[in-house]
This record gives sequence, C-alpha cells and structure tokens, in this order.
Amino acid sequence: MTLKTRTGSAERWLVLLSVCLAAMTMPLTFTGPAVALSRIAADLGGSPIELNWVTNAFMLTFGASLMASGALADNHGRKRIFLAGLGLYVLATLGSMFAPDIVWLDVLRAVQGIGSAAAFAGGASALAQEFEGHLRLRAFSFLGTSFGIGLAFGPIASGLLIDAFGWRSIFLLVAALAIAAAMLGLRTVKESRDPDATGVDWAGAGTFTIALASLTYGVLQAPQSGWSNPLVITLLAAAAIFFVAFVIVERRVRRPMLDLTLFAYPRFVGVQFLAAAPAYAFVVLLVLLPIRFIGIEGMSEIKAGQLMICLSAPLLILPMLAGQLARWVAPATICGVGLIVAAAGLVWLSRVVPVDSALVAPLMLIGIGIALPWGLMDGLAVSVVPRERAGMAVGIFNTTRVACEGVALAIVMATLSGFNAAQLTAQGMASPVDAAAAAQLLVTGNVGATAQHLPMASAAVLIQAYETAFDRLLIVLAAITVMTAIVVFLGLRRGSASEHEAIALAACQEG
Repeated sequence: MTLKTRTGSAERWLVLLSVCLAAMTMPLTFTGPAVALSRIAADLGGSPIELNWVTNAFMLTFGASLMASGALADNHGRKRIFLAGLGLYVLATLGSMFAPDIVWLDVLRAVQGIGSAAAFAGGASALAQEFEGHLRLRAFSFLGTSFGIGLAFGPIASGLLIDAFGWRSIFLLVAALAIAAAMLGLRTVKESRDPDATGVDWAGAGTFTIALASLTYGVLQAPQSGWSNPLVITLLAAAAIFFVAFVIVERRVRRPMLDLTLFAYPRFVGVQFLAAAPAYAFVVLLVLLPIRFIGIEGMSEIKAGQLMICLSAPLLILPMLAGQLARWVAPATICGVGLIVAAAGLVWLSRVVPVDSALVAPLMLIGIGIALPWGLMDGLAVSVVPRERAGMAVGIFNTTRVACEGVALAIVMATLSGFNAAQLTAQGMASPVDAAAAAQLLVTGNVGATAQHLPMASAAVLIQAYETAFDRLLIVLAAITVMTAIVVFLGLRRGSASEHEAIALAACQEG
C-alpha cells in the first residue's frame, strides 16, 4: 500500500535528511574524480578515452538506470530499492579506493552509477509519499539544494583531500556520507509501493539503456577513431535504432516506463529542457575547468577548488531567493532570465585571461544564472504526474537531467578535441591524423605527453592552442544555452497560475 502522509510528524523530516545526504554524495562523486584526474592519470596511466570514462562511466550508468530504478521502486518497494542502491553504491565507492588500474576504476565507476541511480530514485519516490502539496514541493527544493551543497563544496573538499592524502581519499568522504544516509534511512523510511503497479517495463528499460550507452560510447570514440570509423558509425546507428525501438515499446505497453503522451503538454516539454539546461551551461564546466586549471594552467588542486567555488557557491543562496521572487514573477521568466545570465557569463569567460582575478567574476555570473532556476526545477518536475507514480516522475526528470549531462560531456569533450586538433593543424604543428591523436591527450590536461607526441610543439604553443579552442567552445555552449532558455520560457509560461503559486510558496518557505 502507498504510505499515508504523516502531516506534522518530525519523522518525515528525518526521511528528508536521509535522502538529502544520499543526494549530496552524487555531485561529490562527479566532481571529485574530475579534480583528481591528473593524479589518477599519473598513478594508473590509461589512454585518453579510458581517462574520459572515469567521469563518463558514472554519468552513463546513472542516467541510463534512473527510469528503470524508479519503476523498480514503485513496483518492489521504495525503501528496499533505496537501501539496496546505497549498499551497492558504498561497495563500489570503497572498491574505487583500491582500484589497481584504470580499467578497474572505470568499471567500479559504472557500478557506482547503477547504485546511485537506485538510491536516488528509491529515496526521492519515497520522499514524495511523505509530503503533500506545497510541503512536497518544499521537500524537493531541499533535495535540489543538497545537490548544490555537494557541487559548491565538492571541488575544494576534493582538493584538500587529494593534497593531504592522495586521490584515493576522495572516495572515503563519499562512502561515509552514503553510510550515514543508509543508517538513517533504515530507521526512518517506511516501505511503500504503487498499488497499481503491474511490473517493470523491462523492454523499455533495456532499449533505452542500450541506446544511451551506444550514443555516449560512439561520441567518445569518434575523436580518437574518426566519425567515419565503422565502429563509430555502428554505435551511432545502434543508438538511433534502439531509441526508435524504445518509443515503439513505450507506445504499446499498458504501464510504460515513460508516458510519451506527456510530451503533448508544452509545460512538460519545458520542464525537460530545463532539466537539460545545466548540462551545457554548468555541469560540463565542473569537469573541464579543473582539467584546465590543474593540467593546462598549472594550478594546485586547492587553488582550482577555490575557483570552482566561485562557480557553484551561488547555488547555496540564490535558489531560496529565487523562490521568494517567484511570488511575484512567473517561474518561466525566472528560469529563462537565469539561463540568459549564464550564457552571458560563458561569453565573458571566453574573453578573459586565465588568471585568478579575471576568472572570479565570469564564473560567479555563470553560477548566478544557473542558481536562479535551480530551486524551482525539482518542484516543477514533481507536479507532472500523480503521487502514486512518483517513481516515474523522479525517473523522467532526473534521467533527462543526468542523461543529458553524460551525453553533453561526451559531445563537449569530442568538440574540444576537434577544436584543439584544428588549432594544431592550422599552426603547422602536425598532420591532421597526428593532430587528432595529440588533441585527445591535450583535452585530458596532459601537456607533457602531448609535447612528446608532437616534438615540434612547445608547451607554450600547446597551451595557447588549448586556450583558443576552449574559448571557442565556450561560445558554442553560450549559444546552446540561449536557445534552451527560449524553449524553457515558451514551454513553462503555459503553466497555470495555481501551479506557479504552489511552486513559489514551496521555494520561498525553504528560505
């Protein structure tokens, strides 16, 4: 039976704390290895594509598993899936501390993604059963804020741990928080299921997972092998075929994992674009900027972490202020303006020299722009479907968010590699083939290995080529963010006034 809401019970706020602790570990799991990537490469070695999978393996399996995990939670018990996911997550996290080589680390990162998807989907859908109306929106705003805390302090915490104890220590913090979440959840979360559940849509889960995995792998492989390589073509073709198969399956099953009829509603489409918006304007920078600051510009991990706080710190404050602003201004306007502000920050960042004093302001502007819609996103998402199908609601929104982040990271890394190759070729440093191989090394921040691969190119020339390519990439990201802002604004402004008032009330009460 579905758990009845315990209005006024202090226990449900402990449920919220448990789920928020689990959610806080996920951005730590994402940002920590990005800060440590140069140390990981020096310790474990690995090809450029193997190093890319340190971040992409987690994002891929997390995004691909979320909808299936939400369906499992609704069918087999939200508490059960939450705790099982945390158990797998902790085991994979501790295993990553002792990974003997890069392949093992990539595999364990993939397992981490599966466990975290189950924990997040189970926990968030259980949370939806504890609260109703504006209190539920308020609870989910806290959940979104917990991500912001992880993003804000993840880079500097990881930098301090790496500097003091080495890169393997970053996983210990994640494991400790996940264990605390599991212990609290074991005592406070009550079991619940969807009473109308008819089983997991395995055909939909399978086709979606294969499609997303093929797309991500193909985009990652393309810079190294070329877009005309048979393997790349096969992977991209498989992605297209399985995405079509997924749509066909979801249209035919009685209880689909993804209700495709929802896409007929502009507001639902706007919510999905809003979920994807941070991927290109913010999340990819959480990976690319530490690589640039540490590997290219030669900063320490601690200094890079301090600069990353400029990017993510607005997420600690502005979502609450945006919630209060939503009492007078429509969420569509807040979200659209925020994304335009983020795009302006990306353009500004492309125009400044990479020194501390010049970087602070544009990084903060990007963070401000993303923080404005951040506190409204989860509240908008959970209003899409009835409470009984909260697992699907959580799965849809966060699959869109995380899958777009994983695919965006793959595409952006491939694009940056292509821009770097073009710069090296244009400067006469290498043939197109050699430039492509060198660019793969350069985007991982390994200037020394790239210089050995291209004896004619000095480190200064390579750094200049990277900076030029990075600036060009920032302009592309800004253009994508502006287009997304337009779609989000047009979609969300069709929401009803009552929905806007509920979202505003929940968000401002959080403050």
